[in-house]
Amino acid sequence: MDKRQAMGSWLSGPKAAAEEMGVDFGYRGEQLGLPEEGPGSIAPLGRRFGAIFIDWSLCALIAYGLIAHRSVHSTNNWALVVFLVLSILTVGTVGFTPGKRILGLRLIAEDGGRLSFPRALLRSVLLCLALPALIWDRDGRGLHDRLSRAIQVRI
Repeated sequence: MDKRQAMGSWLSGPKAAAEEMGVDFGYRGEQLGLPEEGPGSIAPLGRRFGAIFIDWSLCALIAYGLIAHRSVHSTNNWALVVFLVLSILTVGTVGFTPGKRILGLRLIAEDGGRLSFPRALLRSVLLCLALPALIWDRDGRGLHDRLSRAIQVRI
């Protein structure tokens, strides 16, 4: 092995090095019994970020116009409260937020059914804490999804 190969494997991380040695990790969602692509497959990261951006923008607009009395300083605090309420109510009832619906995503339970209201509440609270959402597993699910036993899939 020359120095460029060693440097490339070090920069690429342990997963790339293991794949070069012949380890097959499969596709995201395979361990959960989901299809690789199309409806029912794990939601792509870009769409998930887009959905949360849409939801946060909507909540900030509601907070700015209706609750914070057009005060920029208190808008973000109120937007977090609106986001929590929006997330609990929409995920707990229909399985998606407005941003998820626009981008064709849905939350389901690990068994394939609807996410129950208490699990939607747990997921929403953990999402508002932000840190659990930044810790992912190999299927691309955040810690908030794992603890609430939820999966974001394509519609």
